[in-house]
Amino acid sequence: MEYKVVPFVASIDPKKGNTSHVAEQLQETIRNHVNLGWEYVGLESVITYVQPEYGCFGLGAKPGFTTSNQMVVFKR
Repeated sequence: MEYKVVPFVASIDPKKGNTSHVAEQLQETIRNHVNLGWEYVGLESVITYVQPEYGCFGLGAKPGFTTSNQMVVFKR
């Protein structure tokens, strides 16, 4: 069995957009991959820790942080 993981980042206009726009974008991503022979498995959240940047002599240092990314999983 073969798996494919695709990042999913929805984009909406804060004045006009709503959750149905996010759903439409996810549906389009799924439809595109199903048309290429992939089967939708699910939407997963991946938590990632981004390492801090120390800068030169502490100048420009940035602390580490945690971020979450959505991934669409397909199989065939």
